Amino acid sequence: MTGDRPESVFEQHGGFPVFTPADPGPGFARFLTAMRRAQDLAVSADPDSATWDEAADRVEALVALLEPYQADEGVGPASRMPSLPGAGSLLMPPWLVTKFDPDGVELEVQFSRYHVGGNYAVHGGVLPLLFDSVFGMVIHAAGRPISRTAYLHVEYRKVTPIDTPLIARGRVTEAEGRKAFVEAQLLDRAENVLAESNGLMIRLLPGQP
Repeated sequence: MTGDRPESVFEQHGGFPVFTPADPGPGFARFLTAMRRAQDLAVSADPDSATWDEAADRVEALVALLEPYQADEGVGPASRMPSLPGAGSLLMPPWLVTKFDPDGVELEVQFSRYHVGGNYAVHGGVLPLLFDSVFGMVIHAAGRPISRTAYLHVEYRKVTPIDTPLIARGRVTEAEGRKAFVEAQLLDRAENVLAESNGLMIRLLPGQP
């Protein structure tokens, strides 16, 4: 998919810094797992008032512990741990990449209670976040420079369940200059399409944010 573009073009990142993988040690993976579970419980637990007070005390203590270490983007391990679900970012659904080739990418993803919009179905707004992440990976896997999303269209085919292993696939369908047209699908294990998306990614110019 790189065509006849010189390698130097791929190395352009607009105004983005070049992020490198992080190595924070095993404690970060444990922290991430616990925080994901805490997110699930934050939207599903129903304890008594005293327990909420105690939980608030503990969370405030955690904030106090970490606040002195707040760093700039790309310095902390979040989003820089490809071996962890969601690359180590709590913002992202917990996906793991199973294919990363110029002809497309594939992810395994499983949503949880934190992602519910209603009636135990994944919130419709979560799926564009997943697809936008897939599109970014597709662009990188195809050997194209960093790009911004110009538009992203989602069609919802079936209810997306929680606590169920799912598959997301994406690829570049057409490239023209700075433009790359992309598509992706979210499927269950029986290959039923739950949602699909298409979009346009625009390569950043040098220095462009």
